[in-house]
Amino acid sequence: MAAVNRTSLLLLLISLFLVLNLASAQLRRNFYAGSCPNVEQIVRNAVQKKVQQTFTTIPATLRLYFHDCFVNGCDASVMIASTNNNKAEKDHEENLSLAGDGFDTVIKAKEALDAVANCRNKVSCADILTMATRDVVNLAGGPKYDVELGRLDGLSSTAASVGGKLPHPTDNVNQLTSLFAKNGLSLNDMIALSGAHTLGFAHCTKVFNRIYSFNKTTKVDPTVNKAYVTELKASCPQNIDPRVAINMDPTTPRQFDNVYYKNLQQGKGLFTSDQDLFTDRRSKPTVDLWASNAQLFNQAFVNSMIKLGRVGVKTGNNGNIRRDCGAFN
Repeated sequence: MAAVNRTSLLLLLISLFLVLNLASAQLRRNFYAGSCPNVEQIVRNAVQKKVQQTFTTIPATLRLYFHDCFVNGCDASVMIASTNNNKAEKDHEENLSLAGDGFDTVIKAKEALDAVANCRNKVSCADILTMATRDVVNLAGGPKYDVELGRLDGLSSTAASVGGKLPHPTDNVNQLTSLFAKNGLSLNDMIALSGAHTLGFAHCTKVFNRIYSFNKTTKVDPTVNKAYVTELKASCPQNIDPRVAINMDPTTPRQFDNVYYKNLQQGKGLFTSDQDLFTDRRSKPTVDLWASNAQLFNQAFVNSMIKLGRVGVKTGNNGNIRRDCGAFN
């Protein structure tokens, strides 16, 4: 009986491996060469125009991509609007803080593609989001890299599917490693992708526990730099409007760089999930390495983003190309 169970488990693992590899095998860099050869330039132009209108485009698009890929894969399911019959991913409590500029970036790029006759309804929203994310990283001073394309858009989007899939500000390295592993991502991937916090904003309420009510012994998290505590309390008094946000990176908030890791060395990680990367002995050597070598961090980030882009890819009857990124059609 035990042998049968082991055989069944082995077959299940093999089939899962094959499904994952078949899905990622569909992805390739020149996927749209025959149908929409200028796809990447069209998307980049639209993204660039949007960034010129508001800097928030950059962190908003990057965060949207993470929230999409971590819930049932990179399939643009986070773009879907709720209906009377379905509460979609974007309306789950953990997605309500996703900035509208991220969604608008994808919509604007889709409109630009649809204005070109041979590209109309040929490019998936999932691929548009993937390209747009690459572009905002580069426009913020980060590395320029090739992305794999060929994803289809997901056919399902439910708020119920979000719970337990996204990292939390209070997570430690154990919790983060476990969450990332569920998406086939390693400890190194987790540390690299956390570097996206070199950009963007967070609501003050997300750090209240670290500066006002850490535990029964001390109100302030002892791993937070004392001068940084003073800054945070000045920016985030306890009676502040919960909609007020502060920079994730207090040093170079509009630049994609390795300063995020230098901040961790100084006790200036905004979230517990940031600072724990430096205090945990498993991740600290990598934090120190990337703090001292921006080129190594950039390469690691690119590699991890490409791996993330292969998560949960939809193929065949499991997906389609939406005419409207916000609706099933």
